[in-house]
Amino acid sequence: MRSILNALKNNKVFLVLFCIITIYLLFFHNMWAYDLMDVDETRYVDMSRYMMRTKDYLTLHLNGGYFFEKPPLYFWIETLTFTLFGGRVSEGIARIPIAIQAFLGCLAVYAVSAKAVSKKFGLIAAAISATVLEFLILAKVAILDSLLTSCITISVFSGFMTFFVEERFKKYWWWAFYIFSALGILAKGIPAFVVPFGVMFFVGLYTKSLKEYFKPKYCAVGFVLFFAIVLPWHIAMLLKYKYAFFHEYIILHHFARFVGSDILNKNRPFYYYLPVIIWGFFPWIFSFIPAVIKKFKEFEFVNFNKLYSNQEKFVVFNIIGLLFTLIFYSASSSKLVTYILPVYPFMAVLLADYWSKNGFSRGLKVSSILLSSLILFVGVGGAFIQFFMPPFLYDFVKEVQLFTCIFFTLVGVLTFYFIYKQDKIKLFASYVAFMVLFSAFGAYHLFNIDYKFGQNDLKKFALYAKENDLNLVSLNVGIKYSLNYYSDSNVLIFDGTDAKAVIPYLKAGYVLVIRNKDMESVSKSLTFDVIERGVKYSLVKQQ
Repeated sequence: MRSILNALKNNKVFLVLFCIITIYLLFFHNMWAYDLMDVDETRYVDMSRYMMRTKDYLTLHLNGGYFFEKPPLYFWIETLTFTLFGGRVSEGIARIPIAIQAFLGCLAVYAVSAKAVSKKFGLIAAAISATVLEFLILAKVAILDSLLTSCITISVFSGFMTFFVEERFKKYWWWAFYIFSALGILAKGIPAFVVPFGVMFFVGLYTKSLKEYFKPKYCAVGFVLFFAIVLPWHIAMLLKYKYAFFHEYIILHHFARFVGSDILNKNRPFYYYLPVIIWGFFPWIFSFIPAVIKKFKEFEFVNFNKLYSNQEKFVVFNIIGLLFTLIFYSASSSKLVTYILPVYPFMAVLLADYWSKNGFSRGLKVSSILLSSLILFVGVGGAFIQFFMPPFLYDFVKEVQLFTCIFFTLVGVLTFYFIYKQDKIKLFASYVAFMVLFSAFGAYHLFNIDYKFGQNDLKKFALYAKENDLNLVSLNVGIKYSLNYYSDSNVLIFDGTDAKAVIPYLKAGYVLVIRNKDMESVSKSLTFDVIERGVKYSLVKQQ
């Protein structure tokens, strides 16, 4: 291992090649090997396809109606990507821009960390940031959260960089701060303004440098760039749709959602994101806990100018970023698992401070033993899963059983060996390699397994309708945009309604999607033939 590292270090061509392969395996490999996921991925890609075909780049449309919930940047990027591929729309093509954005966020972590501290520190921070479980999963799903996270990360870290560059370069980093905050607003709204400006406000308070923020060459030029990016689309939409846009986009989906109106039916307690982070920051959560304990014991809230090194200053900035971002998202009444993604780059820097220190501490040893034990347990235990799992569930996971057993067992044994040798560099590299290989060869299996719990039925039904030139109507199955995307048509959706409401459409030749558990109750109102029965849903037609 050390000889390989030395060879890479001494040969820039091999180093570049190694980085390209690693980036490809992390973000791009097998991104086409699983279908689009409900609800958001199928919805957003279908909307982008519609934008490309209609060339209406101002207004978003969903299932035949206006969609005022989100801003347009994601859809512009998707449309551009489809156009560059000759108008072709597919799962892999749709995910390319999101994977690129995820990579750019990690690149920002590396670039700023390397400048503020050292290249070694930057490499550790970027490697952790790129191999966080939730981040890796969402980097391979074509939704808005990775794009927002990338914009927030680049914006905030550009703000951090202003403390570590010469005076003549500061203005460029401040402009980058404003530009990417503005792009974040066009990606997913208000959080892209609140998080970067909130974090930098408290960093300014801590460093007593708030006055410097307001120098015209930083602030005035920055806000000109900011408003030049943010205002045109918003003004155009307000002029065209007036109160309808203002009410839904600004009132409902920004302010009401945050302060407590249950727009999404996703009201969660304040502590909701703590358990999310525990699994989402895997595998690094194990060493993150002793890192936080150690930092808490050592912490002294001293004046910024009394900190001894750039590393200490930079870590404090990221602690501020972590706390502010976590509190901001926790304070919102509506919470989804994906929202918390922007905290992980800050956590990665804090953990990089722990892993970059000399020695093999007791906390690192204990946390590594726990992590490697879990990995080994999954590997060995996977060989006997059929004896403990219900047969219908085992049928879904048996295709990954052999891969899981061999891969996890090898990693567990190897990392235990490095723990025994107290070789921290190789241990860290092993955990990174574990997540790189999992992302490349394991993650898509998870998506495909999830798909078998009903969504695969919806895809088959949609393709059947498309091939036979039929229209679809769904009854009490929820909003499932797989039907829209794979049928390439609008779908009539009836939720919370009696089956009699769909009778006119069935008589007109529509085919109906219903839940299997509703078959008996629906049969009391309708006479139908089953076209195909799936695991969770069935496709039926008028008898």
